Amino acid sequence: MHLVTPPLSGERFQVIYRIQGDYEDAMVKAQDACIEQTVEFPSDLLPSGDIPDHIIGRITDVSESRNGSHDITISYPVEGAGIDLVQLLNVIFGNTSIKPGIRVEKLILPPVILNTFRGPRFGRIGLRELLKAPTRPMLCSAIKPMGLTSEQLAEQAFQFTSGGIDIIKDDHGLADQPFSPFRERVERCAEAVQRANSKNGSNSIYMPSLGARADQIFEKAHFAKSVGAGGFLVPPGLVGFDTMRALADDDTLALPIMMHPSMIGSYVTCPTTGFSHYSLFGQLTRLAGADATIYPNWGGRFAFSREECISIAEGSQDDMGQIKPIFPTPGGGMTIDRIPEMLEVYGKDLIFLMGGGLHRIKPTLVESSAYFRNLVENM
Repeated sequence: MHLVTPPLSGERFQVIYRIQGDYEDAMVKAQDACIEQTVEFPSDLLPSGDIPDHIIGRITDVSESRNGSHDITISYPVEGAGIDLVQLLNVIFGNTSIKPGIRVEKLILPPVILNTFRGPRFGRIGLRELLKAPTRPMLCSAIKPMGLTSEQLAEQAFQFTSGGIDIIKDDHGLADQPFSPFRERVERCAEAVQRANSKNGSNSIYMPSLGARADQIFEKAHFAKSVGAGGFLVPPGLVGFDTMRALADDDTLALPIMMHPSMIGSYVTCPTTGFSHYSLFGQLTRLAGADATIYPNWGGRFAFSREECISIAEGSQDDMGQIKPIFPTPGGGMTIDRIPEMLEVYGKDLIFLMGGGLHRIKPTLVESSAYFRNLVENM
């Protein structure tokens, strides 16, 4: 039987995988991925025609990499990815993610796929315009720790804003807990930031965390906007990358989004499986609509290397058609003395995220925030 599968355009997208093993072993794994990521069916039982000729993945390039691995590029038909992020992710790394020794390094997506995604609503330029910060690095901090009351957290938000922090976000551990219920906390914190803005003529925004149940996320997002929240913190490892995309695409919300890495660290911390830092924190985060990507900077309390952090910054801005560049937002135990080094590496297109470290600098959060702001502005 010869099978023709309508409609096929002939256009394809590519994924570069880093596959462990010598040439022969790597090729066996790559050929397996060509089947596993598409038809997941014995190749000898396939009907002749479009399925083996066009639907199955094709190996298009092979190069030796490091530590006994090979970078192998596989192309897939754009039709296999459908028209949504969920199926695109499924084709990129569905069943193959269960198999050891293979890692997604980079996506090469043609306009026909990129144009199906809106990507970040604001991106770097839009977020700068929103916060009236045309050239300088921007500053972010988190209200914390878990266990404080809504009133106490709102007071932190007021002080951060008064000291010049641009983005005041929930710590990702703040949810809908009895000591700080979501609606009460969000209303109080949004009001505190607005009050400080009115008093000081500033343009800070408050971003509550939307790490919530699937059936409550949009309700909570709309409530947050209605009481004055200026954006959202979204952990796609908990709620899903496509949920983050849907929030970003929702014109009735139309607020900026910061991606939080809770639980997706497991996707990148093993060098032989999962995703590269470049593809996950850069490319996929942009496709899913975040305007800023939070990740742990090297030298903090997490294990990312300098090279990996630089690759995230590259993934946040490398050409992806109409998908806007976004802000790298390094944090994770950062201290004030790291600022010169980070500016040298990242340049000024970044958001400095400092949480607990701001509580150590000066007697009050207002003074610490002002010191932080002044230091960054004068470098």
